[in-house]
Amino acid sequence: MVVMMKLLQDVVINILLMLPVKSLTRLKYLSKIFYTLVQSSTFVNLHLNRPTTFKDGLILFKRSIKQDDDLHKTILSFLSGDDENHLSPINPDLDVPCMASNYSNGFDQFIGPCQGIIALMDNLTSVLFNPSTRNYRLLPPSPFNIPPPFSYAIECVGFGFDNIANDYKVIRILDVYLEDHGYPQDFEKKIEVYDVYIDSWRELDHADQNFPTIYWSPGSQMFYQGSCHWIGIPVEDPMVILSFDLSTETFHTAKMPDSCYFMNGPSYGLAVLNDTFTLICYPRTERVKDTKEFTYIWLRKDYSGCDSWIKKYTIKDLPIQSPLAIWRECLLLFQCSNGFLMSCNLRSNEVNELNLHGSPTSLRVIIYKESLTPIPRGYGSSTQIETF
Repeated sequence: MVVMMKLLQDVVINILLMLPVKSLTRLKYLSKIFYTLVQSSTFVNLHLNRPTTFKDGLILFKRSIKQDDDLHKTILSFLSGDDENHLSPINPDLDVPCMASNYSNGFDQFIGPCQGIIALMDNLTSVLFNPSTRNYRLLPPSPFNIPPPFSYAIECVGFGFDNIANDYKVIRILDVYLEDHGYPQDFEKKIEVYDVYIDSWRELDHADQNFPTIYWSPGSQMFYQGSCHWIGIPVEDPMVILSFDLSTETFHTAKMPDSCYFMNGPSYGLAVLNDTFTLICYPRTERVKDTKEFTYIWLRKDYSGCDSWIKKYTIKDLPIQSPLAIWRECLLLFQCSNGFLMSCNLRSNEVNELNLHGSPTSLRVIIYKESLTPIPRGYGSSTQIETF
């Protein structure tokens, strides 16, 4: 009898794992048994790690739209589609009021998913968000001050999950400097780490680290296999990948392909293709009209060992301003200079303009699959979990 009950329970769980999050959320309120099951960490983890295919990948599309009062509001769209030439909404758009600003949010970052959670970050605000449950948490700002006469600029940000500590972390790399007649002098790096569960910021000692200058573009940072990654500009070419291991809290660098240089070179972005670390080299915007310019897709086949880069795709005459993501293993999603979202089939080189747009340079894309992962609450007074 006990064996039969266990088999019946396993069958029910396997059926529930196939249901969308919206149905599971409704199911919680049918009975206390379902509520306890769906809320349990065991079921949440089973749902997060269930077998999926690339067809289960959904698109979270972020853009800024200018309003009549010159205020730019941030809009999130939830998209999918069987036709690569047309994306359909699967949920109503969301307005993110805490990310509204007087500029087009062209310098913010969209990172994830990490264990089901996505981070939307700019210089002032960091929001953790589960696009399936619509729950979010506004993180507290860093409490550390830069005393005068010093100033600072945020060089880059990162977000990811530390499997050893079982915690999400946010990292900020700052340039601290003195101004001399309006020009920054005497740069020094400052590293800040925020532990999400503990709900606390701390400064990281990095006295023995030698940092390259961080290269910035909308798609030039990524979380992959336990580390945050950025593109770095060393003293000498070629360019490098700078990574920060969230468990050991150490930095590492790896060379990019020898053809990847900074001076008079192309632009660069990071993505994931077929679960492989991917580098996208694309012509700078002012040179796109040059018919001799190409976009190259490089795969780093041996991530943990030597820097083995393989050139996978070459695309000619792509009107790309910046790459955003690779969807369904072959569709490169990118923004063009007029603010429209576009796609390129990497296998056929077919390019399409999608009926989605925003302020130029403000577009961001995350590919995610549905999850029940709760937003960590932490311990402080600033850890309210809210729902859009």
